[in-house]
Amino acid sequence: MVFKEQEKSTWKIQKKRWLQWAVFAVFIAGFILFLLRFNQIDIASLISAEGRTFERGRVIEVLTDNLQEDGSRTGQQKVLLEIRSGSMKGKMVEATSNNGYLFGAACEPGMNVIVIQSVSGDISIHTVYSVDREWAVLGFVLLFFMVVCLIGGRKGFYACAGLIFTFICIIWLYIPMIYKGYSPFFAAVLVASVTTFITMYLLGGWSGKTLCAVAGTVSGVVIAGVSACVFGAAAHISGYNVSDIESLTVLENIRGIRVGELLFSGLLISALGAVMDVGMSISSTVFEIHANNPELGAKELFRSGMNVGRDAMGTMVNTLILAFVGSGVSTLLLNYAYELPYLQIINSNNMVIEVMQGISGSLGVVLTIPIVSLMASLTAAKWGINR
Repeated sequence: MVFKEQEKSTWKIQKKRWLQWAVFAVFIAGFILFLLRFNQIDIASLISAEGRTFERGRVIEVLTDNLQEDGSRTGQQKVLLEIRSGSMKGKMVEATSNNGYLFGAACEPGMNVIVIQSVSGDISIHTVYSVDREWAVLGFVLLFFMVVCLIGGRKGFYACAGLIFTFICIIWLYIPMIYKGYSPFFAAVLVASVTTFITMYLLGGWSGKTLCAVAGTVSGVVIAGVSACVFGAAAHISGYNVSDIESLTVLENIRGIRVGELLFSGLLISALGAVMDVGMSISSTVFEIHANNPELGAKELFRSGMNVGRDAMGTMVNTLILAFVGSGVSTLLLNYAYELPYLQIINSNNMVIEVMQGISGSLGVVLTIPIVSLMASLTAAKWGINR
């Protein structure tokens, strides 16, 4: 009799899980169909690229080298290439390779390169754009996924799935929303909410722990964005103080894109990972403590969540600050080399933006701790919602 009851209980649990996964699969399928329809956009042409394509090529011979006696390279190389894609696939062509850090390559026989192919009638011009780096990019991405899955097991697989879903949302939802004229701030909040929910669901399932982590993460991300807006208003910084403003202004005139919100929208996306990490860690800890000691009240659970959060806070704040500093290290080096005065550095747009991003993102992380601790402790203790 007891065995039958256990078997019946196990069947109910499995049935519930299968139902949840079925609903989840239907949601994902519907979301993909929505993205396919949403991305049917006529993109305005900013420059004419008629007749110009990027193709794969292989260096057969270096016809004229630009290697100097001292080992440096000056000017251009002239090389013989075999085109391996596009309308001229299989043909041998001559191409030039400029000497530069951003474009061109130091070609050698057998090297795979990317070629800019410009065709007009019977005339074709070929220029080496760069080394073909596709295998390195895809190889390291695959290696990363393999390591995560090997170390994390099923959780690692779900983490990779969540990362892929986040990437899809950014490319096929966030960017198209901005291009269509939606508020970049609203687009960032929407993407943060959707990706957080899916990632948390994959890692924690449908539970009070997941709901508290999602709510706390979204709250922290919004706090980071609002604090950045306040900081920007106080420091007279807007989305128009960025380096690509000329090109962005053209887009604003053509498509009505809200350029002024891009800076703050990007900050929400940048802070999402760290805030999500803290939110899930605190929520998971509180519910784990409650599961092992159900007698504890909301106050004790809140205190435990705060204690864990304070330990995580220091490393997470450093993570965000150092991430933004690392992205601007070339600017810092130039400031140091030119011995720029303090008043110039502290008032420069680039420096103020970096400080704004680091501080606002860290505020989002710090304030996520009490928010999630409070939500999780009340959910677990007051309303009796377990893991």
